[in-house]
Amino acid sequence: MALTLTIPKLEMSMTEGTLAEWSVEDGAHVEAGDVIYVLETDKTARDIEAPVAGKLLQRAAPGETYEVGTEIGEIV
Repeated sequence: MALTLTIPKLEMSMTEGTLAEWSVEDGAHVEAGDVIYVLETDKTARDIEAPVAGKLLQRAAPGETYEVGTEIGEIV
């Protein structure tokens, strides 16, 4: 079963975030806890970890800003 990756709400006032970079190549296998991308907000940059193991499928471009909840990829 696929797990959808979305832009998380890291702060109470956060409405959007910038996908600074993918830390893993599209189609690569990841383990739970691996850093898969870096998310920047107006206050900080955070490493975001894979919640489960599987194959990472990227659905969003790095350097772009997305609203909280926007689908950016999935792990299958």
